[in-house]
Amino acid sequence: MPVIRPLPPELINQIAAGEVIERPSSVVKELVENSLDAGAARIEVDIEQGGARLIRVRDDGGGIAPDELPLAVASHATSKIGSFDDLEHVASMGFRGEALASVSSVARFALTSRQRDAEAAFRIEVDGGKLQAARPAQHPPGTSVEVRDLFYNVPARKKFMRAERTEFAHIDDLLKSLALARGSVEFRLSHNGKPVRIWKAARDAQAQLARVAEVLGEDFPAQSLRVDHAAAGMRLSGWVGLPTASRSQADQQYFYVNGRLVRDRVVAHAVRQAYADVLFHGRHPVFALYLELDPAGVDVNVHPAKHEVRFREQRLVHDFLFRTLHEALAQTRAGQVESHAQADDGRLHMSTAGAVHASAPGLPAVAGTAAWPVRADQSRLALGVRDEPLADYAALLGEPPRMAAVAAPMPAAEEGEAPPLGYAIAQLKSIYILAENAQGLVLVDMHAAHERITYEKLKSGRTLSNLRSQLLLVPLNLAVSAKEAAAAEEHAEALADWGLELSRSGPSGVVVRRIPALLEGADVAQLTRDVLAELAQHGSSRRLQELENELLSTMACHGSVRAGRRLTIPEMNALLREMEATERSGQCNHGRPTWTQLSLSELDRLFMRGR
Repeated sequence: MPVIRPLPPELINQIAAGEVIERPSSVVKELVENSLDAGAARIEVDIEQGGARLIRVRDDGGGIAPDELPLAVASHATSKIGSFDDLEHVASMGFRGEALASVSSVARFALTSRQRDAEAAFRIEVDGGKLQAARPAQHPPGTSVEVRDLFYNVPARKKFMRAERTEFAHIDDLLKSLALARGSVEFRLSHNGKPVRIWKAARDAQAQLARVAEVLGEDFPAQSLRVDHAAAGMRLSGWVGLPTASRSQADQQYFYVNGRLVRDRVVAHAVRQAYADVLFHGRHPVFALYLELDPAGVDVNVHPAKHEVRFREQRLVHDFLFRTLHEALAQTRAGQVESHAQADDGRLHMSTAGAVHASAPGLPAVAGTAAWPVRADQSRLALGVRDEPLADYAALLGEPPRMAAVAAPMPAAEEGEAPPLGYAIAQLKSIYILAENAQGLVLVDMHAAHERITYEKLKSGRTLSNLRSQLLLVPLNLAVSAKEAAAAEEHAEALADWGLELSRSGPSGVVVRRIPALLEGADVAQLTRDVLAELAQHGSSRRLQELENELLSTMACHGSVRAGRRLTIPEMNALLREMEATERSGQCNHGRPTWTQLSLSELDRLFMRGR
């Protein structure tokens, strides 16, 4: 065997660089995060040739003392932690003390810095791992770092760099994510001497939303919900896109934990489940969300580049995220004209045209049914819902969910402003309802809208107390992992409430005896494995509920008023009022929109009125 010997410092730093520095954007990330930790209010990033030739980051932060400059580029030297307790409560972006040492080992490096109360600045340079003595320099208060000829001494790494345009696109995307994280900081980005981005500091919520719009698109504010909810020592704030504004790729999803952009499976799973009931298959939501919690509750030291984190209470975090987003999306009723707004009491409220609001302490508010005037001579009616699927569902639950009769308010001059979706005026091709409201013309897909209404009624009629289970003729023995078997044992009672009765049969085995009657005919083995996998990883599972919801969605589709049926004006108005009172009625069960608004100004433009 070769003898054991210590590695030279230069090789140690290059190994660290291989873990931290994947491409030029990795260098920009480390340098900008250092600027943020230094308290900078303005950060300028200058790039040449996609970062291969030059990366320069200037800030107006606190600066570095002259005698500390050599330590700034030394391995594992940092001002951000000093003890194990500090490591347990990391609140800064950087903390390992590896960034500058790693960067300076694979590039021609220079650092110039001046403290705010210092008379002069000082500069150090590192070339090929050799540090030169600090010398006086001219520089305003703050720090500049120059990284030239990246990977010049590591040819194997340099050949993996992509085209200039590609590398700069990665840098641009990185700066977007940092600009979203720190709204109070001004960011400037230039490439080959030309300004590319300028994000002015956002001093209030409106300016912050404008910055979000710069990153996620100018239409995002009008197609999003504002979320701000605190519970269990955590706070989730930010913006989530409406289901109808989803994308084919998950390329506009920004999630921050204590200001740090992260990719986390717990977070991704909670968000995906929150959107499960409203998003079309294969689509991805858009969001910019900020989770704040005690730094001791999250371990940021699990990935060299700090892209991933580990929550100490994963189930608590998962449930908090899911519940907050699920309740927020549940309030997306058709006819909304404003987004979520944060009230002074710290609870989440929805602001809609004419809706009644109610909330309980510690939970997001649930908007109540909009109450619109009903004339005395109006009859009460129910929309044409087929009885067969409801009868089938009743047989499984024991009691049918009643389709409540709905009032059909008609317009009257003395009643004042029209309700959010207005009053029906016509039906087009027996498919669309045309209605007039205060803003202009409303178009409604009557089948999609009633499908959502029927689906929500079916769900509300289902409770754990009336779910029936189906005994398997032959108990099913399954081989699972030891962790999944333990989860089956731990959550046996909760699973039984949902009609899934199983027990642990050994270190890595379970026995399934009953399944929910509603899921008769399903693949029991796959269903059980899916549920146990989620329980083992996240501590909770909604797979049973999701499968039942899929069946209820099918029932709702067949039980809803079909395209091609002629509706009377009272029936159309009844449907509009139900939409305004039903959760998630802005989209059907498959994530498609149920209504759209054409304002008077849009109609005027179509006909060139006023020109």
